[in-house]
Amino acid sequence: MNKTSPTAQAQDAQAVAEQVGRSMYARDHASRGLGIEIAAIGPGYSRLTMTVEERMLNGLGACHGAFITAVADSAFAYACNACNEQTVASGISLDFLRPGRLGDVLTAEAHEVQAAGRTGLYDIRVTNQAGELVALLRGKSYRKKGRPVIAAGEGGTHLSNIE
Repeated sequence: MNKTSPTAQAQDAQAVAEQVGRSMYARDHASRGLGIEIAAIGPGYSRLTMTVEERMLNGLGACHGAFITAVADSAFAYACNACNEQTVASGISLDFLRPGRLGDVLTAEAHEVQAAGRTGLYDIRVTNQAGELVALLRGKSYRKKGRPVIAAGEGGTHLSNIE
């Protein structure tokens, strides 16, 4: 009997997550258009960054909530698709805790809390470069049965910044 060791399984899952991240990012016009970058990805996990630019400021001089939501939602998407099964958001709740400011580097870190059957639950923390909490998002996901993110042999483009 040929059994794969837990270490090899974890390495395989990590390799799949990185391949999915590259493939998704190559097609993700929304995230790329906002300057969102993948800093890290793994099974049920992602960390994305976005620098707050002048075009992202609202009438009060703070980062518009839609941009904070976008980086959090993108982190959610990468974390829940990292296993190479197409997964979509079925709902989110979001709390803004402090404003993002011009020049801030926002980091959205998504962690899978639970996955059961076709549904999942994810927590996403958005922090600034000082580590201060800007927003918290909780996402609910729905996994599409039998729909891979990438087909066998597809590798996406190279992203050297993925850990």
